[in-house]
Formats: sequence, structure tokens, C-alpha cells
Amino acid sequence: MRKLKLKPLPLHRESLYAKVVSHGDKKPVNSPGHDTIPVENREGTDSKKGSDGRLAWGSRTDIGLVRSHNEDSFLVQAPVFAVCDGMGGHAAGEVASSIAVQTIAENAPLHADDVLLGAAVEAANTKVIEGARTGKGKPGMGCTASCVLIENNKVAIAHVGDSRIYLLHAGALVRLTHDHSYVEELVDAGEITADEARVHPSRSIITRALGNDPDMYADHFTLEVTAGDRIIVCSDGLSSMVEDSEIEDIAVSSVDPQTAADNLVSAALEAGGHDNVTVVVVDVLDDGSQEVRRAYRRRWIRGSIIAVVVLLAIVAAAVGLYVSNSWYLGDNNGTVGIYSGVPFEFLGIKMSHLVDTSSVQTEDLPAAVQQSLKDGLPVDSEQTAQSTVESYRDQIDTDKTDAAIAADRSKANSDSSSSDSSGSDDSSSTSR
Repeated sequence: MRKLKLKPLPLHRESLYAKVVSHGDKKPVNSPGHDTIPVENREGTDSKKGSDGRLAWGSRTDIGLVRSHNEDSFLVQAPVFAVCDGMGGHAAGEVASSIAVQTIAENAPLHADDVLLGAAVEAANTKVIEGARTGKGKPGMGCTASCVLIENNKVAIAHVGDSRIYLLHAGALVRLTHDHSYVEELVDAGEITADEARVHPSRSIITRALGNDPDMYADHFTLEVTAGDRIIVCSDGLSSMVEDSEIEDIAVSSVDPQTAADNLVSAALEAGGHDNVTVVVVDVLDDGSQEVRRAYRRRWIRGSIIAVVVLLAIVAAAVGLYVSNSWYLGDNNGTVGIYSGVPFEFLGIKMSHLVDTSSVQTEDLPAAVQQSLKDGLPVDSEQTAQSTVESYRDQIDTDKTDAAIAADRSKANSDSSSSDSSGSDDSSSTSR
């Protein structure tokens, strides 16, 4: 029987996403048995998707199956993403949410600073209140605001109302925000469960929102994420219709952010679509750790090169100092020469130069001294070198003088012996 070799699934979502994107513009499809209500061509829907290499995002807003107009607004302005759910009825809620996302976009910080992001939400609150007072919209209009700013491995979060922000990490969904609602307070007090809160008759009562209190403040905090994490920002049109466990299942099984957003909106519609539903999904493809490692390697390599250069400079200086303060005697074409440096070559460069010559012939010196001169005879200083040369000269002169005296004596002895020998012969002859 033929065996099929199955390739393992990528460990990280960004790897899987890259494989999907590499197949061109083909939209990922759901697996058999997971068909959903199509949302792309519904009236009143809108979506935005994209990627910048570090983040990939998708979004979907839908009017739902009951409401006559959509009061939700969303912001997709990487690295800033937000969802605002309007309140106040037709020509009011949508105005409030629109003012809010525009103000957040204009005031969002450049970096993942949750305090400044919270200040942007509070600025949006002021603008919504001003809009109601100046006739842009209606009195009593308001909205929620849930927004994130993602920078490398940091996410700044600012939140007001009952829209939500979720984090999908390692296949587990975690709700990051706390609803500012009456039913959430009941859940916190232990009077009802989270499931009961979803269907509670007072679930629409918001305890904090943009548009009704000039002193309103936003919850804000910062957390760390890693490559492969998925962030979901949604209105309560999703969270009130779909349990968190199902949101987790859909988020895990959807390959790319746009598919996840579409599938989540579709699930809300399948559950009844009682409210407008808006979902923004952001995947962290690169948390900056690779760049940090690359920067560390660059710093390490640069530091190592600098250290090597400094070490070589120190060695070169030490060698130069040693060479400049070294002296030796050598054979200079048959005579004894005085050299500064050392009798070596480095990369073809002589490490010494001739300073002074002498008339001392190396052949007049002992064989052992001649060999030392050929190799280079180290001395302490130039003065020592001069003294040594003079000692060689004196020794040679002494040796030559002794040799001459010895030769003269030898000659005298030879002449005396010859004279004695001649006188003895004459005596002998006379006797005969």
C-alpha cells in the first residue's frame, strides 16, 4: 500500500499566512462543514484589509439582520486600529462613532504609549460632546471606543464602553478589556454569570461612554505580544451574539485576518444578527525580535571588529616601540655593521635599518662570532654596539700584534738555529 507523506503545519500563524498569500489573490475558503453566511456582497457592509510586513489586518462591518442603519465605525490606520459603537439612534450614533474614529486617528501617538492613546480617546469624547452641542448630530449621542496601537512586541490599549478587545495567543483566546456596562457589574458582583449577561434585558445599559461626561476617562494599559498572535477588536454586536469559546474556535481556524473577520461577522448573523456587528482582526507577523537579533549581531560584529583593530593597534605600537628600541650587530657585506631594529622581515618588510658601519672585517673574528653576526647579535643600545665593535677591533689588533710577535720570534729562533748549526760545522772542519 502506498504511503502518503504529509507535511507538518507551520508552527506560527505568520508562516501559514505567508503560504496563503504566496498563492496569489485566491481567497482562502473554509473547510467542508464550516460554510458560513456570505458577507462580502451584503447591503451596508464594508471592509478593509492589508499588510505592511509586520502586521496583517482584515475588517468587516455589517448592519445586521434587525437594525435599519449601521451606527458602528471602525479605524484601520496601521499601526492604529479601533472600533466605535454608536448610540443615540439614526443620524446620531453613527455621527458620534464617526467623530470618535476621526479624532482618534488624528490624535493617536506615534509609539505604543497607552497614556497618549487614552488621551486620544478622551479627546474624542470632547469632540463628540462638542458635536452634539453645535448641531453635528443630536443631543445625547455617544459611542464606545476600543482601540489598539501595535509597535513591534508592544500593544497599547485604550478602552471605553462595552466593545471588546481579545488576544488569541497560542490557540487560546483572552479578553483584554472590561465592559463598562450594568450587566458586567452584576457579573463582577457574582449576581449573574457571563452567559446570563449576554441575554440579560439590561445588557444595553452602558455605564461609561463617549459623549455624556466631559470628565470621562479611558482605561489604558500596555502588554507584550509575539509573532503569531492575533488581536480582535469588535463591537458588542459580536460578543453579545457569539460566545467567547466560539469566537476562539473561529479565530483559530481562520487562516488570514480578513477571513477571520468575515467568519466572525457571519457567526453573529447566524446567531440572529440583532445588532450592528463590526470586527477588526490584526495578526502580528513580526514582533521586532528578528530585527533586535540582527541589530545585536551587527553591534557584536562591529564591537568585535573595533576590539580587534584596537588590539592590533596596541600590538603594532608595542612591536614598534620594541623595534625602535632594539639594536644588533650584523654582517654588512663582510664588515661589522650597527643596526637599529630586529633582524627579521614581516610581510616582506625589513624590521631594521643600518645605522653605522665599521672597518672591522668579519673574517678576522672567531667563527662563532661570525655566525652570530650573520644571525644578528642583539645588544642593549647603540653605545653598547659601538663599544662591542671597538672591542672587536682591539681584539683583532691584539691578535694580529701577538701573531706578528710570535712570527718574529719564530723567525728569530729559526735564524739562530741556522747560525748555530753553521758554526758547529766550521769547528768540525778545522779539527780535521
